[in-house]
Amino acid sequence: MRIVLVGPPGAGKGTQAAFLAKNLSIPHISTGDLFRANISQGTDLGKQAKAYMDAGDLVPDSVTIGMAKDRMEQPDAANGFLLDGFPRNVSQAEALDVMLKAEGMKLDAVLDLEVEEDEVVKRIAGRRICRNDSSHVFHVTYAPPKADGVCDTCGGELYQRGDDSEATVRNRLEVYHTQTEPIIDYYKAQGLLVTIPALGEVADVTKRAMDALKK
Repeated sequence: MRIVLVGPPGAGKGTQAAFLAKNLSIPHISTGDLFRANISQGTDLGKQAKAYMDAGDLVPDSVTIGMAKDRMEQPDAANGFLLDGFPRNVSQAEALDVMLKAEGMKLDAVLDLEVEEDEVVKRIAGRRICRNDSSHVFHVTYAPPKADGVCDTCGGELYQRGDDSEATVRNRLEVYHTQTEPIIDYYKAQGLLVTIPALGEVADVTKRAMDALKK
């Protein structure tokens, strides 16, 4: 299957992508991983992306599209893939359609993880990270530490990252609404959109998505 996963920040795309890719035996292709891999390997596209990022500029669609194309042409993606973070706008969605059509392929579904905006803010703004080890993550509501502000694992100080503040989250949501949300209508017009309520336990959301794909 060839699937695109969309949804606002905090919808759980990364978590769901990993579970869905495993259940479907297809690679999970995320934009973040593509950038990190290309930059660390020193590819031409990676060098181009790094130059833009170091200058504080947005990486052009052409570079992102090139990375995605290279990854989708790898042998492990021959029978399908799950795209997470790409396409990010309508021009990238159009480019993806052109790429797939040239290879005689098409998307099977676009899964839209639906979450209310206030819930997104609550999820992200409530995160607290350990200063000693960033893999120790807590949440003031959903996974609170035993002692306020103290990591259960190592006793380190818990803090809120700057990009997790409510103001920053709402700004990220505005960017999502402006740039990425239009692809929902784009794919709906193609009959590919499947909306998945993303509230509840991770396993429940995964089951909803798998059930929808079976249909």
